[in-house]
Amino acid sequence: MTDITTIPALAAIVYTIIDIVKTAMGGDEKFRRFIPLIACVLGAVCGVVAFYCVPGTMGTENLLVAIVLGAASGLSATGTNQAVKQLAPTKKEE
Repeated sequence: MTDITTIPALAAIVYTIIDIVKTAMGGDEKFRRFIPLIACVLGAVCGVVAFYCVPGTMGTENLLVAIVLGAASGLSATGTNQAVKQLAPTKKEE
């Protein structure tokens, strides 16, 4: 059952880290352009960490699959961020 919750957990971790870094960087447009790439790499790193530090949670015995699952989790964090932005009312709508 833990392999089902690993992907959303990694996505939540990446989402939180990216949000913290984005807040710390302020409105730097160069950084914002690379957020999906950074989230993908960060997710892959989290996948490797989860694969080695908590064996069995990734649901695979293959490191490459753990990297791909982690990268997909990072990209889903970016998608979640965009979904939240699109659903939140803007100041013009209020």
